[in-house]
Amino acid sequence: MKLQSFYEWADERLGLADIAAFAKKKTVPLHKQSFWYYWGGISMFLFIVQCVTGVLLLMYYRPGPDAYESVRQITYEMNFGWLIRSVHSWAATLMIFAIFVHMFSAFFMKAYRKPREFGWWSGMILLGMTMVFGFSGYLLPMDDLAYFATKVGLEIPSAFPVIGPKLAEIVRGGPDVSEYTVHRFFALHVVILPAFFSMLLGFHLWLVQKHGNATPPCEEVKPLAQRRTVPFFPNFLMKDFAMWFVALNVLTVFAFLFPWDLGPQADVLKPAPPGIHPEWYFMSQFQVLKIIGQLIPGMAGEIFGIVLFTAGFVLWFLIPLYDTSTVRGLRARRATWFGLFVLAVLIVTTAWGYLAI
Repeated sequence: MKLQSFYEWADERLGLADIAAFAKKKTVPLHKQSFWYYWGGISMFLFIVQCVTGVLLLMYYRPGPDAYESVRQITYEMNFGWLIRSVHSWAATLMIFAIFVHMFSAFFMKAYRKPREFGWWSGMILLGMTMVFGFSGYLLPMDDLAYFATKVGLEIPSAFPVIGPKLAEIVRGGPDVSEYTVHRFFALHVVILPAFFSMLLGFHLWLVQKHGNATPPCEEVKPLAQRRTVPFFPNFLMKDFAMWFVALNVLTVFAFLFPWDLGPQADVLKPAPPGIHPEWYFMSQFQVLKIIGQLIPGMAGEIFGIVLFTAGFVLWFLIPLYDTSTVRGLRARRATWFGLFVLAVLIVTTAWGYLAI
């Protein structure tokens, strides 16, 4: 009786009955490709893990000259500090992987078509912000690998004519990577990016609720009477939570069996260690730039590589304006082949980059 009274009290103020009615009315398409719908939820779950573990690390991390020492204390002296740091780092890697899977599944399901264009564009921006999350957080331990990888990464924008060197200097906070760079990356990682990411994520989720889940082209050609759906609440939601549990188990296995390493403290006077390379989600760009540098040496090769990446990103971002049909037309087939080409290039050049180390 007390529980019922509390529900009525809360419903009068929050409109819980309206929310429950919407959840019961919402449905999710059911077909052979329904598995790909879970990757958006997995990405969000890993972002939540990032937020929780990030707050715990924030209690002990000290940006600036003591950055490395604070991470060393977290890793080797704080109770379960190594585990929290390992979970945070592995969750970042798995989150980027999950977003990539989510992006390609949305692409091949044509989930960017009318009226979901803004869902595609907001998702692309979220992916870009997630990669900046990874890049900015990678420097914070200030070990030798983080230092030299960041130094190499910040040399790429320097290749932009006129504004490139000045832009890189602003990001670094000076002519080279230093404690000022750590301060700027720390502010970006824990304040600026989370604030904008959370707002854009809310907008993205609202669009998903507004337009629903897209159906793949093979389902769109079926008559409406033959299309199957499942209620979002509780059927799909329970399966979504089950996938969260699977993701948690995978994350736990990685965190325990492969704890995140901490190398020696960065020494700006020492040469870069052999085999320096970025994280896997930047490896494709890194390898392509190496190939272009061999074909077109010097600044011209760097500029050509940046122009190539920019053109490819613009084409990928604007694909909703090209593939506007609702059937399997010529543009739809071209878009699919374009997506397969991009996926193949990412996989091949990433593997090539690791084999070349």
